[in-house]
Amino acid sequence: MEISANMVKELRESTGAGMMDCKKALQEANGDMQKAVDILREKGLGKAAKKADRLASEGLVSVVVSSDNKTATITEINSETDFVAMNPKFVDLVKNTTLHVQTNAITTIDELKESSIGGVKFEEFFQSQIATIGENLVVRRFETIKASKNGIIAGYIHSNSRVGVLIGAACDSEATASKIGDFLRNLCMHAAAMKPQVISYKEFSPDFVEKEYLALKGELEKENEELVRLKKPLHKIPEFASRAQLSDEVIAKATEKLKEELRKQGKPEAIWDKILPGQIERYIADNTQLDQRLTLLGQFYVMDDKKTIEQVIAEEAKKLGGEIEIVSYVRFEVGEGLEKKTEDFAAEVAAQMA
Repeated sequence: MEISANMVKELRESTGAGMMDCKKALQEANGDMQKAVDILREKGLGKAAKKADRLASEGLVSVVVSSDNKTATITEINSETDFVAMNPKFVDLVKNTTLHVQTNAITTIDELKESSIGGVKFEEFFQSQIATIGENLVVRRFETIKASKNGIIAGYIHSNSRVGVLIGAACDSEATASKIGDFLRNLCMHAAAMKPQVISYKEFSPDFVEKEYLALKGELEKENEELVRLKKPLHKIPEFASRAQLSDEVIAKATEKLKEELRKQGKPEAIWDKILPGQIERYIADNTQLDQRLTLLGQFYVMDDKKTIEQVIAEEAKKLGGEIEIVSYVRFEVGEGLEKKTEDFAAEVAAQMA
C-alpha cells in the first residue's frame, strides 16, 4: 500500500514520533493507522495519548450532588470559544441543565431534547439560549450515579470548571458512609489531577494489558538508551505491567527468588520475615506500572505518595471500624477525545470567503 504524506503527518501529530519512524511504522502496518501507533509505542517512539493541543472544544463541566449525597450528576456542554465559556449566562445554562437532568432522571440526549423545562420543550429552550448567547452550543454528554443502601457519593469540580469527578462508595453501614464525605471528595480531587481511567485493574482485558506491557517495555528501553548516553542509572525493565498478571504463582516465584538473594547476602533467616514484606511490596509496585497510570486504586495518593489509593481506603476503613468499597467513578474533562478539524490555511480562507 502506498503511504501518503498526509498519513505520515497524521501519525506524527498523534504520537509525536519522528517522520521517518512514522513512515516505517505505516509501511510495516500496511497503512493501518492504529497498528502503526502500536508499533511505534512498542519501540518506545510514540505516546499513547493524543497531544493536548489537539483538543478542539471549549465549554464547561458541571457537577450536582443531591443534599443527601445519594445521587450525583456530571455534565459537559461545549461552546465554540473559551470566551463564551466564561459568560455568566452560559455558566447558568450548564448548571441548570445538570440539575434538570438529575431531577428528571434523564439518561440519554434524546430524552433530554424531548423533556420539558420551564414549560417548554428542552430542545426549544436550548435553541433560545444559543440565540441569546450568540454561539453554537452542544450538550455533549452527562451521567448520573446513585448510591446503594449504605452508600455515598462525592463530587468535585476543578476551579476552572473544565474537569469534574464523581466517586461513589458502598459501606458496611450508614454510620460509616456518613463519615467519609470529605475523604471521598479528596479522592475526587486526586482523580481530577491524576486522570485515572478506571477504578481497578479488574476492568482491563488480557489483550489490553499485554499490548500496554509491550508499549511500556518499549518506552523504558528507549529511555534507557538516552540514560546510557548521559551515564545515568537505567530504568529497571519490569516483568509485568499490571496486578492482573500477578497470579499467586507469580508472587510465590518472586518470593522464592527474593529469599535466595537474602540467602546469598548472608542474611539470617530469623529476620527474613521483617525484610520480605517490603521487598515483595516493592516488586508489586515495580510490576504494576500500568495500574499506577490508569487505575484509581493502583495510583499513589497525591496527599501521601508512599501509599496507593487502595491502601489509603483500607486505612480509612480500619480507622472507622467499617468497610469502604469504591463502586462508581466518572471523570469528565472538557474536549477529551475530540480533535481539531485540520485544514490548510488557503482552504480555510477560501471557505470563509465562500
